[in-house]
Amino acid sequence: MNLTVEQERLDVADFLVSDRAAVERKQVSDFVDSIVDNRLFSQITDLHQFDVPVIIIEGDNLYTHRDIHPNAIRGALASISMDHQIPILWTDDEKDTAETLASMAKREQEEEERNISVRGNRSGKTQKELQKFVTAGLPDVNKKIAERLLEEFGTIEKTFTASEEELKKVKGIGDKKAGKIRSIVETEYNE
Repeated sequence: MNLTVEQERLDVADFLVSDRAAVERKQVSDFVDSIVDNRLFSQITDLHQFDVPVIIIEGDNLYTHRDIHPNAIRGALASISMDHQIPILWTDDEKDTAETLASMAKREQEEEERNISVRGNRSGKTQKELQKFVTAGLPDVNKKIAERLLEEFGTIEKTFTASEEELKKVKGIGDKKAGKIRSIVETEYNE
């Protein structure tokens, strides 16, 4: 396998294989745990930021991992594939997952000539979602902090023109992050 992998923190998904395709990888234990603790469907909803969301379930013994009724697992699988129209791929182990991801990346990047975009697809978003999307483009600002900034300042413009002191009043923004935001907003673009 000859490929380049870049490691970066993602707000949505575990892997991006192109600008349109995102993969959420779940080991069997994590898949079942995410059903029990109600994380699964918020992650599924977030995956729809991409045109081609995919779930990989890695491992076996899906129905024996935890004391959860098999029908709950079957219902979750049915909902993912039928209600959310997200394909589910099954892999045996980490190596199989890596090979599957490599195959997906090759198809998307070489055969389809697509690039990778960490920020996902903007089409079909509401104005509020687009405002959060733009604000989350600031350095070290995730979706949650973007939402707090917009709640504090009301508009993207007011957020971008806020002083360091004003920015630091928002939960999750300290000296360093406020400085980075001001620097990126104030620095003149030179090629």
